[in-house]
Amino acid sequence: MIAKTKGIHDTKSFVGALSAVRYIDPKYVYIATSNVRCGQADVYIKEGDHVDICQVIGMRHGPFFDQPIHATISGTFVGYEKHYHRNGKLTDFIKIENDFKDTMDKSCQKRTPDEIEELTHDKARMTELLKETANVGLGGSSFPTYIKFQTDKKIDMILINAIECEPYITADHRLMLEFPYRVIDGIKYVMNAFDCKKAKICIKSKYKDIKEVYEKTLKEFPDSGIELACLGNYYPQGWEVEMIKNATGIQLNPGELPSNRGIMNFNVSTIVGIYKAVKYNMPVVKRFITVTGNGITTPKNFRLRVGTSIRDLIPMCGGYKHPEKDKIFILGGPMMGVSVPSDDCIVTKTVTSVIILDKEEYEEQPCVRCGSCVLSCPVHLEPVQIMNAVKTLDKERIKKLNPLRCIECGLCTYSCTSKIQVTDYIRKAKLIAKL
Repeated sequence: MIAKTKGIHDTKSFVGALSAVRYIDPKYVYIATSNVRCGQADVYIKEGDHVDICQVIGMRHGPFFDQPIHATISGTFVGYEKHYHRNGKLTDFIKIENDFKDTMDKSCQKRTPDEIEELTHDKARMTELLKETANVGLGGSSFPTYIKFQTDKKIDMILINAIECEPYITADHRLMLEFPYRVIDGIKYVMNAFDCKKAKICIKSKYKDIKEVYEKTLKEFPDSGIELACLGNYYPQGWEVEMIKNATGIQLNPGELPSNRGIMNFNVSTIVGIYKAVKYNMPVVKRFITVTGNGITTPKNFRLRVGTSIRDLIPMCGGYKHPEKDKIFILGGPMMGVSVPSDDCIVTKTVTSVIILDKEEYEEQPCVRCGSCVLSCPVHLEPVQIMNAVKTLDKERIKKLNPLRCIECGLCTYSCTSKIQVTDYIRKAKLIAKL
């Protein structure tokens, strides 16, 4: 019997229980000159220059915003190298050799409680701070956080997305367990900025460990207006529209901004990034990631410097489980992440995980019109019809089927009984629909 796909098997419960390994002193870090939102950059340093942690070393340029580039260690700029980026492309990276002195740039100063109170109640100043510290969506979107702060809409509810609904990934899980006070302080700073009295931390109801920690911790802040929302245990519960519906009862219209309904949502890692920016005037220089999959000997969570090479982490995970087998490397989740051809890739701000799988060959079979993809699609598209329209290059039909509504969750491919890469066809359809 064909049914809607919701459950996805993974090793989350096992890996989520593993405390993060601190790896914050790599010999080299690599800072990308460009990313998926900013295709060009100016670099302010030259080879041989010394840099400090948090120093602005360049500026990326996007279509409607600029983004400062910060050093994540102190040391010497030794040149450029190409490595794979989270966008799946070979990209130029600034290579910095660590001097292991952890010298901070003079711009990083701890604020007093009074200074924090004054800053966080001034939304214009908060907006400028988040722009200067290049704070972005750390769940993977990389959308500039300061742009969210520019809304003129009245915000009644702050939602924190800590659902982490993709398989394998447990980076946010560990962050929440290891730094609950940073999470809560970051939420309070955002609530101050939007003059908002209510916030909900959204998690899956099966995360009993997170539930226990935050129920206890929130008792210390009885008047904060922050509460825990335990939502469904399915994929894609972490999709913005689904989370908002289940946490608030509000159903967004296609393409509608949450701010139109008085809602502002942030990934939990982004919230901790905001906390660091407010309290220490720091950009994101460290983050949690998960290295896992059946291709690695020992899955682990890490807290490491942004700019760390994945190749540094492989030996710390016991190496490859089956070295003789070809591997698949995925940056991000297996459903929505990006595959890269080798382990020569770098942890940028938005890399939540590295999934290493032994490569298996699947023979694609003809579509049997079982309807699995249609039943499983969270935005109620007809993936099989879109696929057929792409195969025949029927542009008018493609546009009528509205592939631009696709959130690229990957459920159509995952549920396909014929092992067809349906999501790839939808991506092609989106490109055609924009022509």
